[in-house]
Amino acid sequence: MTPIAFTLFDTAIGACALAWGDRGIVGLWLPEPDATATRRRIARRLPRAVEGAPLPEIQRAIEGIVDLLAGSPSDLTGVHLDMNGVPEFNQRVYAIAREIQPGRTMSYGEIAARLGDPSQARAVGQALGQNPFPIVVPCHRVLAANGRTGGFSAPGGVSTKLRLLEIERARASAIPTLFD
Repeated sequence: MTPIAFTLFDTAIGACALAWGDRGIVGLWLPEPDATATRRRIARRLPRAVEGAPLPEIQRAIEGIVDLLAGSPSDLTGVHLDMNGVPEFNQRVYAIAREIQPGRTMSYGEIAARLGDPSQARAVGQALGQNPFPIVVPCHRVLAANGRTGGFSAPGGVSTKLRLLEIERARASAIPTLFD
């Protein structure tokens, strides 16, 4: 088995990081205050990961992420994710979230309804809060009831979520203010 590798790469919002193994991407990190903080965060989750040059498939994923964060349409649905260790419920939530196109949003409740149980909106939010693949699994495109932002567990919190939605030119009516 090949060890887990990772690389940092520049985007319009700062340096992101991506880690991969034999079965695909195992994690993606949004920008921290600096590269050292990003490497520390990776080491906490993947202590045996080594920094390395991305494979061609991983480089294509990076290019798609860079394009998306620069405001260009980029389809990341073909990016292969290693879901080993991801709970089955979360996998189902992530599959639905991956269908949300840039510039569009969906609510936690709408995802819960698509899963067959509208009362599971809070569980959907918790699953998205555990998302190890932000951007590729676009949890920032999922809003709370009545168009409120809801939470965002990535660095920068809700401010980062709003910035990502703005980059993707989400419909203005879909981007709530922090004071809703």
